[in-house]
Amino acid sequence: QVQLVESGGGLVQAGGSLRLSCAASGRTFRSYAMGWFRQAPGKEREFVTAVSWSGGNTYYADSVKGRFTASRDNAKNTVYLQINSLKPEDTAVYYCAARLGTIATNPPAYDYWGQGTQVTVSS
Repeated sequence: QVQLVESGGGLVQAGGSLRLSCAASGRTFRSYAMGWFRQAPGKEREFVTAVSWSGGNTYYADSVKGRFTASRDNAKNTVYLQINSLKPEDTAVYYCAARLGTIATNPPAYDYWGQGTQVTVSS
């Protein structure tokens, strides 16, 4: 069982930056690939990025490449999402998720989810 708690969201102006964190419980955190997803009002949850259990492999949605950076610290049971050059269209609730095995881009592939953290970007 893995419990995930996101933090770091907030209200920022376009062009600003945020760093989201996702703290995980459990001693087997390093066994899990971690994903970040987001969901805007009235839209489906969409894939943002995923990072492998070691942190050595990452994969990004085209819409965030060059602006978002995922990383993890297995000693701290935490995964991070650095978001730069924020745009109003980045406004959404951001979720982290965990799955055993390799990284994946589809939400049903993930076993555990956090409660989400709101990111709002003003123009």
